[in-house]
Amino acid sequence: MTTANKTCSLGRRIYRFASSVSKAIALFIILWGCTANDFNAGAITWKTYSNSRYGFEFPYPSNWTSLAAPENDDGIVFISPQNKTVEIRGWASQQLPNSIVTDQNSVKKINPNFQTAQGVSGVLVVEVDKGVSSITLTLTQSQVKYYWQGRSKSQEFQDYYRLFYYIAQQYRISKS
Repeated sequence: MTTANKTCSLGRRIYRFASSVSKAIALFIILWGCTANDFNAGAITWKTYSNSRYGFEFPYPSNWTSLAAPENDDGIVFISPQNKTVEIRGWASQQLPNSIVTDQNSVKKINPNFQTAQGVSGVLVVEVDKGVSSITLTLTQSQVKYYWQGRSKSQEFQDYYRLFYYIAQQYRISKS
Protein backbone atom coordinates (compact mmCIF):
# COMPACT_ATOMS: atom_id res chain seq x y z
CA MET A 1 0.00 0.00 0.00
CA THR A 2 2.86 2.37 0.82
CA THR A 3 4.40 1.83 -2.62
CA ALA A 4 1.10 2.67 -4.35
CA ASN A 5 0.78 5.92 -2.35
CA LYS A 6 4.36 6.92 -3.17
CA THR A 7 3.84 6.15 -6.85
CA CYS A 8 0.59 8.11 -6.94
CA SER A 9 2.19 11.03 -5.11
CA LEU A 10 5.13 10.97 -7.53
CA GLY A 11 2.68 10.82 -10.43
CA ARG A 12 0.84 13.93 -9.14
CA ARG A 13 4.15 15.80 -8.78
CA ILE A 14 5.20 14.83 -12.31
CA TYR A 15 1.79 15.91 -13.64
CA ARG A 16 2.01 19.30 -11.84
CA PHE A 17 5.55 19.80 -13.14
CA ALA A 18 4.54 18.87 -16.70
CA SER A 19 1.51 21.13 -16.47
CA SER A 20 3.58 24.11 -15.31
CA VAL A 21 6.24 23.40 -17.96
CA SER A 22 3.59 23.23 -20.69
CA LYS A 23 2.16 26.58 -19.57
CA ALA A 24 5.65 28.08 -19.61
CA ILE A 25 6.30 26.64 -23.07
CA ALA A 26 2.98 27.99 -24.34
CA LEU A 27 3.79 31.46 -22.96
CA PHE A 28 7.27 31.27 -24.52
CA ILE A 29 5.79 30.36 -27.91
CA ILE A 30 3.28 33.22 -27.73
CA LEU A 31 5.91 35.78 -26.72
CA TRP A 32 8.41 34.42 -29.25
CA GLY A 33 5.81 34.98 -31.96
CA CYS A 34 5.21 38.47 -30.58
CA THR A 35 8.84 39.46 -31.02
CA ALA A 36 8.95 38.64 -34.71
CA ASN A 37 10.61 41.46 -36.60
CA ASP A 38 8.31 41.33 -39.61
CA PHE A 39 6.36 44.44 -38.57
CA ASN A 40 6.89 47.33 -40.99
CA ALA A 41 5.27 50.59 -39.81
CA GLY A 42 6.14 52.23 -43.14
CA ALA A 43 3.89 49.77 -44.98
CA ILE A 44 0.83 51.06 -43.10
CA THR A 45 -1.06 54.25 -43.91
CA TRP A 46 -1.59 56.06 -40.60
CA LYS A 47 -3.98 58.63 -39.20
CA THR A 48 -3.61 60.34 -35.84
CA TYR A 49 -6.28 60.48 -33.17
CA SER A 50 -6.00 63.68 -31.11
CA ASN A 51 -7.92 64.27 -27.91
CA SER A 52 -8.34 68.00 -27.25
CA ARG A 53 -9.84 67.56 -23.76
CA TYR A 54 -6.81 65.78 -22.28
CA GLY A 55 -4.17 66.66 -24.85
CA PHE A 56 -2.98 63.25 -26.04
CA GLU A 57 -2.62 61.62 -29.42
CA PHE A 58 -1.63 58.32 -31.00
CA PRO A 59 -1.44 56.91 -34.52
CA TYR A 60 -3.81 54.25 -35.81
CA PRO A 61 -4.12 52.45 -39.15
CA SER A 62 -6.17 54.63 -41.49
CA ASN A 63 -8.54 51.81 -42.46
CA TRP A 64 -9.62 51.11 -38.86
CA THR A 65 -13.03 52.49 -37.87
CA SER A 66 -13.91 54.31 -34.68
CA LEU A 67 -16.78 53.50 -32.40
CA ALA A 68 -18.91 56.41 -31.22
CA ALA A 69 -16.88 58.60 -28.85
CA PRO A 70 -18.30 59.03 -25.35
CA GLU A 71 -20.07 62.32 -24.66
CA ASN A 72 -17.45 63.36 -22.10
CA ASP A 73 -14.74 63.14 -24.82
CA ASP A 74 -12.32 61.19 -22.62
CA GLY A 75 -11.19 58.82 -25.38
CA ILE A 76 -11.87 56.64 -28.42
CA VAL A 77 -11.96 53.01 -29.60
CA PHE A 78 -10.84 51.84 -33.06
CA ILE A 79 -11.77 48.45 -34.55
CA SER A 80 -9.83 46.49 -37.18
CA PRO A 81 -11.68 46.14 -40.50
CA GLN A 82 -10.42 42.55 -40.88
CA ASN A 83 -11.42 41.40 -37.41
CA LYS A 84 -14.00 43.19 -35.28
CA THR A 85 -12.61 41.62 -32.09
CA VAL A 86 -9.29 43.49 -32.47
CA GLU A 87 -9.29 46.97 -31.01
CA ILE A 88 -7.10 49.83 -29.92
CA ARG A 89 -8.31 52.43 -27.47
CA GLY A 90 -7.01 55.51 -25.74
CA TRP A 91 -8.53 57.47 -22.88
CA ALA A 92 -7.61 59.68 -19.96
CA SER A 93 -9.06 60.76 -16.64
CA GLN A 94 -8.40 63.15 -13.81
CA GLN A 95 -7.03 61.44 -10.72
CA LEU A 96 -7.59 62.44 -7.14
CA PRO A 97 -4.66 64.18 -5.47
CA ASN A 98 -2.89 61.97 -2.90
CA SER A 99 -3.92 64.44 -0.19
CA ILE A 100 -7.58 63.60 -0.84
CA VAL A 101 -7.13 59.82 -0.89
CA THR A 102 -7.86 58.68 2.66
CA ASP A 103 -6.44 55.17 2.40
CA GLN A 104 -2.78 55.62 1.47
CA ASN A 105 -2.41 51.83 1.17
CA SER A 106 -4.69 51.95 -1.88
CA VAL A 107 -2.22 54.20 -3.71
CA LYS A 108 0.10 51.77 -5.47
CA LYS A 109 3.41 52.98 -6.82
CA ILE A 110 4.52 50.97 -9.83
CA ASN A 111 7.93 51.76 -11.22
CA PRO A 112 7.98 52.78 -14.89
CA ASN A 113 9.15 50.06 -17.28
CA PHE A 114 8.51 51.79 -20.62
CA GLN A 115 9.33 55.06 -22.36
CA THR A 116 7.49 56.53 -25.33
CA ALA A 117 9.36 57.98 -28.31
CA GLN A 118 8.47 61.39 -26.82
CA GLY A 119 10.44 60.45 -23.69
CA VAL A 120 7.49 60.07 -21.31
CA SER A 121 7.95 57.21 -18.82
CA GLY A 122 5.09 54.92 -17.95
CA VAL A 123 4.00 51.38 -17.18
CA LEU A 124 3.43 48.86 -19.96
CA VAL A 125 1.58 45.66 -19.01
CA VAL A 126 1.01 42.67 -21.29
CA GLU A 127 -1.74 40.31 -20.18
CA VAL A 128 -2.04 36.95 -21.94
CA ASP A 129 -5.23 35.14 -21.00
CA LYS A 130 -7.17 32.17 -22.40
CA GLY A 131 -9.73 34.33 -24.20
CA VAL A 132 -8.48 37.88 -24.68
CA SER A 133 -4.98 39.30 -24.41
CA SER A 134 -3.96 42.93 -24.18
CA ILE A 135 -1.12 45.39 -23.95
CA THR A 136 -1.89 48.44 -21.78
CA LEU A 137 0.17 51.60 -21.40
CA THR A 138 -0.42 53.89 -18.41
CA LEU A 139 1.19 57.33 -18.15
CA THR A 140 0.71 59.90 -15.40
CA GLN A 141 1.38 63.63 -15.66
CA SER A 142 0.19 66.17 -13.13
CA GLN A 143 -3.30 65.07 -12.09
CA VAL A 144 -4.11 63.24 -15.34
CA LYS A 145 -3.78 59.52 -15.94
CA TYR A 146 -3.42 58.54 -19.62
CA TYR A 147 -4.21 55.05 -20.91
CA TRP A 148 -3.70 53.29 -24.22
CA GLN A 149 -4.63 49.68 -24.93
CA GLY A 150 -4.51 47.16 -27.76
CA ARG A 151 -6.43 43.92 -27.40
CA SER A 152 -7.34 40.86 -29.41
CA LYS A 153 -8.34 37.24 -28.98
CA SER A 154 -5.40 35.43 -27.38
CA GLN A 155 -4.83 33.07 -30.29
CA GLU A 156 -4.35 36.14 -32.57
CA PHE A 157 -2.40 38.31 -30.13
CA GLN A 158 0.98 37.43 -31.62
CA ASP A 159 -0.26 38.78 -34.97
CA TYR A 160 -1.02 42.21 -33.46
CA TYR A 161 1.58 42.57 -30.70
CA ARG A 162 4.17 44.44 -32.84
CA LEU A 163 1.46 46.84 -34.11
CA PHE A 164 0.23 47.46 -30.57
CA TYR A 165 3.76 47.99 -29.26
CA TYR A 166 4.58 50.45 -32.06
CA ILE A 167 1.47 52.53 -31.36
CA ALA A 168 2.25 52.57 -27.61
CA GLN A 169 5.74 53.90 -28.45
CA GLN A 170 4.23 56.69 -30.59
CA TYR A 171 1.71 57.81 -27.93
CA ARG A 172 2.19 61.53 -27.25
CA ILE A 173 1.08 63.96 -24.56
CA SER A 174 0.85 67.68 -25.34
CA LYS A 175 3.31 69.80 -23.46
CA SER A 176 1.26 72.01 -21.13
